[in-house]
Amino acid sequence: MKVLVTGGAGYIGSVTSKLLLQSNHEVVIFDNLSRGHKAAIPKGTIFVQGDLADSVILNKTFNNHRIEYVIHFAAASLVEESVKNPNLYFQNNVVNGVNLLKSMIENNVKKIIFSSSAAVYGSPDIVPIPETAKINPINPYGGTKRIFEILLEEYDKACGLKYTSLRYFNVAGAYENLGEDHHPETHLIPLILRTALGEQKTFEIFGDDYDTRDGTCIRDYIHVYDLAIAHLLAMKILDQTSKVYNLGSENGTTVKEVFKTACEITGKEIPTKIVGRRAGDPPALIASSQKIKQDLGWQPKKTNLKAIIQDAWNWHQAHPLGYPE
Repeated sequence: MKVLVTGGAGYIGSVTSKLLLQSNHEVVIFDNLSRGHKAAIPKGTIFVQGDLADSVILNKTFNNHRIEYVIHFAAASLVEESVKNPNLYFQNNVVNGVNLLKSMIENNVKKIIFSSSAAVYGSPDIVPIPETAKINPINPYGGTKRIFEILLEEYDKACGLKYTSLRYFNVAGAYENLGEDHHPETHLIPLILRTALGEQKTFEIFGDDYDTRDGTCIRDYIHVYDLAIAHLLAMKILDQTSKVYNLGSENGTTVKEVFKTACEITGKEIPTKIVGRRAGDPPALIASSQKIKQDLGWQPKKTNLKAIIQDAWNWHQAHPLGYPE
């Protein structure tokens, strides 16, 4: 199949693109490189440097490469940034997303897998969180993900577009030569590992007064490989019906517990301090991923937190300054 991967030069997009290639799909990566890395683009893919705001290059890409499926990763994805600059998120995640859907319909492409987020749930009443839980995002990032999910529902009704929306929990780890390199970096595990490498002086824990077992936020960590595999499985049902699935390990770990494990893996005493809470952070997010296991037979292989951090640590040691630019 010919698959267009928007944001394929990013962390999850690059790993998914590599697995698509390994499964004998033809992959076209569409990325403006504002947050992705050219060095992360897997060999064997076709790369188009373009922005989703540009309908001309989008339509040209669909037409030239006869795309059959779209996997949509391209989005701004930082919670704190979305609180400070919501307009950026409405533009990137909603307006540009509509532009993608418009081009898809104009080019008769009606199958899309969407990179959504557990942020659509906000501060959930039910933990672990099923897909039927109340939708109540508490920051613009989560809000824009939910808006796009609603747009997919409407495009399905009006245009026959079939979609799978995958609500990610906390993605971590590395796969082969592909790892996590964001600028700025806000994700927990790479921040700890960068501190271990001396790239920053102190690792900061944002709040220790949450109603959790040690006062720090609880999150569900899923290996990037397992997450990417779910996208390949989701492609198989796009001809049938539209679906929404959670993607997580179903295990909750506190920030302090992750930090302790990272210290064990690295063999280092990592400097740390407690600072104030970040805006828009819910106390606990843990997935129920039973639905995707039952429907698609998804079985994550790398569920152990130590293995996830070890893979990430191996990558960061090999790439102490991230990808070459």
